[in-house]
Amino acid sequence: MNARLDAGLPVRRSERLPTGLLEIDLYNGADELDALLGFAARANAKRGFLFLSKVLGKHWPVRPSTMLAVHARLAAGVPAGDGPVLFIAMAETAVGLGQGVFEAWLRANPGRDALFLHTTRYRVGTGPIIEFEEAHSHAPRQFLHMPASRHEQDLLLNARTIVLVDDEASTGNTFVNLAQACLRLNPAIERVHLAVIANFMGQAATGALAARFGMPATLGALIDGEYRFEAAHIPVDAAPAQRFDALAERGASTAFGRLGLTRGLRTPEALAHRLAAGIAPGAKVLVLGTGEFMHASTLLGAALEALGLDVVVQSTTRSPILTWGAVGHALSFPDNYGEGIANFLYNVAPGQYAQVLVCHETPPNAALRELAAQLGARLFHYHTEDDVEEVPVR
Repeated sequence: MNARLDAGLPVRRSERLPTGLLEIDLYNGADELDALLGFAARANAKRGFLFLSKVLGKHWPVRPSTMLAVHARLAAGVPAGDGPVLFIAMAETAVGLGQGVFEAWLRANPGRDALFLHTTRYRVGTGPIIEFEEAHSHAPRQFLHMPASRHEQDLLLNARTIVLVDDEASTGNTFVNLAQACLRLNPAIERVHLAVIANFMGQAATGALAARFGMPATLGALIDGEYRFEAAHIPVDAAPAQRFDALAERGASTAFGRLGLTRGLRTPEALAHRLAAGIAPGAKVLVLGTGEFMHASTLLGAALEALGLDVVVQSTTRSPILTWGAVGHALSFPDNYGEGIANFLYNVAPGQYAQVLVCHETPPNAALRELAAQLGARLFHYHTEDDVEEVPVR
């Protein structure tokens, strides 16, 4: 145990980033900090730091079994309550985390009604949407779609508990914005729960959540603390990370959570067995999600890991991060969703893995083939969870 925590004092940590000085006080989870988080610097004038999760499957390679264990821990913190439960994951970083927490909760609560949605930066279909902002993000505009089916709409409109999932909470403003938008749709929501890997809002702000949400509010986190950041005066990347066009078809799927799910995705056992048969024992394997399309790659990775393979999972991202601290390597490539913005992959170098399996929801395109060429990867197009096609790289 830490002596400062035993004395009721926070554990203090200071990190000098290229973009400024980050200081944190840790109240809970200090012993797990280095296993759960690293620190990185963002090329973002709004926020020059990043609490980089090592168990999220986004910017850092992680074993699928480790991710699933984190999902179960966060799901266990969701308080009991009556009525349907609405789970919402925050795009793009926490889409996979939220879907995993939802599925872990379903396993622990058989027979309960629940709906999973994830926010998105892509408009799909022609149905109603909620629009809100993640103000500090490099790509602030987000949408929440109304489910397409009547049953899923009823779950949304009759939910009593809303569970908002993200990798970290630093101000809580985005959560409040989204919850208020949901309340306008469903005034019967009675309580809100925040499920995050790291809560850095601080004790005062965390204690005031109920007042901010206007209803009973709880929070479950593996790390609790607060931060202070003193920004340095340095140039930052002003390149846009979002070019929204309401009329553009981005290839984003409607089958994996944007329009609602009431059950977990099926694990692709047959695909995993077929792939494992062609992978040499001891070979290092990376299963790579793309953008907001993350959880399917985690399930494929988990199936391969269960067959004894040495597997890690992570994802591409639109977030610009400097090569420093927890980011040791960065690759840049075009956006497979067709917004014409740069995408990135961190902590992966060409040749590092014997096999790289790229899972994507968009149709095969030049951007995906360029990424595959850089990594010597294979491409797997998920039409649906049960219809996965390996497509030629050339």
